[in-house]
Amino acid sequence: MTTDVGNVRPIKIEDEMRGSYLDYAMSVIVSRALPDVRDGLKPVHRRILYAMDDMGVRPGTSYKKSARIVGEVLGKYHPHGDSSVYDAMVRLAQTFSMRYLLVDGQGNFGSVDNDPPAAMRYTEARLAAIAQEMLADIDRDTVDFTPNFDGSINEPTVLPARIPNLLLNGSSGIAVGMATNIPPHNLKELCEGITHLIENPEATSEDLMRFIHGPDFPTAGLIEGREGIRNAYTTGHGRIVLRAKAFIEESRANRHQIIVSELPFQINKAALVEKIADLVKEKKIDGISDLRDESDRQGMRIVIELKRDANPTNVLNNLYKQTAMRSAFFANMLALVGGQPRVLTLKSALSNFINFRREVITRRSRYDLGKAKEREHILLGLKTALDNLDAVISTIRRSQNVETARTNLMRGFSLSQVQAQAILDMQLRRLAALERKKIEDELTEVLKTIAYLEDLLANPKKIDFLIKDEANDLKKTYGDERRTQITDQELTDYKPEDLIPHQEVVVTLSHRGYIKRMPSSTYRVQHRGGRGITGMVTRETDVVRHLQVVDTHDNILFFTQRGRVFQAKAHEILDASRTTRGLPLINLIEIEANERVTTMLSVRQFEKEEEFLLLATRNGEVKKTPLAEFAAVRRNGLKAWPISDDEELIGARLARDTDDALIVTRKGQAIRFSVGSLRSASRMS
Repeated sequence: MTTDVGNVRPIKIEDEMRGSYLDYAMSVIVSRALPDVRDGLKPVHRRILYAMDDMGVRPGTSYKKSARIVGEVLGKYHPHGDSSVYDAMVRLAQTFSMRYLLVDGQGNFGSVDNDPPAAMRYTEARLAAIAQEMLADIDRDTVDFTPNFDGSINEPTVLPARIPNLLLNGSSGIAVGMATNIPPHNLKELCEGITHLIENPEATSEDLMRFIHGPDFPTAGLIEGREGIRNAYTTGHGRIVLRAKAFIEESRANRHQIIVSELPFQINKAALVEKIADLVKEKKIDGISDLRDESDRQGMRIVIELKRDANPTNVLNNLYKQTAMRSAFFANMLALVGGQPRVLTLKSALSNFINFRREVITRRSRYDLGKAKEREHILLGLKTALDNLDAVISTIRRSQNVETARTNLMRGFSLSQVQAQAILDMQLRRLAALERKKIEDELTEVLKTIAYLEDLLANPKKIDFLIKDEANDLKKTYGDERRTQITDQELTDYKPEDLIPHQEVVVTLSHRGYIKRMPSSTYRVQHRGGRGITGMVTRETDVVRHLQVVDTHDNILFFTQRGRVFQAKAHEILDASRTTRGLPLINLIEIEANERVTTMLSVRQFEKEEEFLLLATRNGEVKKTPLAEFAAVRRNGLKAWPISDDEELIGARLARDTDDALIVTRKGQAIRFSVGSLRSASRMS
């Protein structure tokens, strides 16, 4: 291929692809998906707010059609699709997405059920009151402006935000190779944190947690534990577990119902209700008889009716375990700092905002100082004219035209061109005594303003005082109480037994190794003359060997003749009817074919130091072992007593040192002794 013609040059396709993709990635990272640490906004949100302010669609004015606002943003600032602008504006107006609304919407802007908003031709919007704080002083040279996409007008590179919007409303976005997910916070807490950090620059993120307790989501809910919050604030990454706010209340006829009033952030209510219904239909959640959504304008209300025999606490725990009523928010505090993506801690996020406010106030003060000095210059010229009024009038009257009059005034009274022009533009009514007094008073005020601004610019500490005053004003004007509650419960997963209701059951084990459990209510009380009730159907060669009345949360210990012990939860045993043989024990524990269970014991807790297991063998040996040594029994069993092959373990009982033991032989001999007289021995003793 000939490449010496014009501007054609050879290039490897992999190099071109690599370069083009990097350019695209940087464009997405810097100009689309990540917020700026200073105002907490992505470019599209910044352009929407600036365009609405430029249109005059401010608080207190009439609403404007959303389509008109979107058209203004597209035509002047945002060269993308209209849906990207409208979707972004809709989110700024959703009470369930934004902790503090930046856009005041009128019409259908969607719902927590994930209903889509109405088309932009139907909805209207204007800036919310707090959005004015994002745009305050933008016309006083506080931020840089840059040409728009076609160079016809300028747009701000950042808004001079008074509020720490990055943490206030949070942000989420997916760029190329990175993503951000910053939770929203409470304004009062942020203002207190800013004040503390200004007064104590060496404060750490953990110190700031005394003021900023954690995220504050618009949908409220509860945060479980503080470990995830601490990780997010100190490292920039953290798993924050959220839980729906639900309570149990008693309804008619001794029935209970669960009322859900708050959901975790970004959870679809309609999808949650549908998921619960599916779990009930699939019999993965028991005890629910009815489900309905009674939410209205007053707030959220999901009603879950329970069956008469259902345990409300267990049903609620099951809902937390199997549905989005308990979910995690994965905080990833990534934002643009100086045009580059950086992971932020709580302190670095607030420090960057404080530094930005220092810059804004400094630029604003310099701008105001320049304007004040310009006004001082003009007022000094007017004062000179008033002090030499007759001479000035005479000079003007002698001049042939305006240019000559300006030149004569400048030469005769040592005035600048601006001062001379101001004198020529002065109206005759300004010559009255009261008007002259106003000029003198204004000059005095301007001189005070100049002195104040020069002092402010010379003393950075005074700028910090202004930032603290701003924070206090914001707290008083827009601050509200925290919505999301934080519980001290650390992050834990619900165990299977948490979902099992407490119930008294009868566990039976037959000679041939069939085991089952039945509710104790199966054995009804009978009076004299009663015919009895069949507790278990067995084969002719099988009999019930062991029977225990236990709670479904109890642990069952199985001791075999070989000195081994196995463990199972009572609720893991097959729940069977009276006429069922049950399940072979080998399906529950890994007992060998030649092993037989000699004792079955139920244990509620293993942590009791005063409780022991008293074991006895066929040859008359006994041993006392602390119960705590049997707390963790493997599925394949554990040695309770390393006995010889010609020996057998015949029994095990729970005992305390204050108890007496009584052992009776087959030949009718007996011995009684105090359990406390035995020394405590380990399992392997």
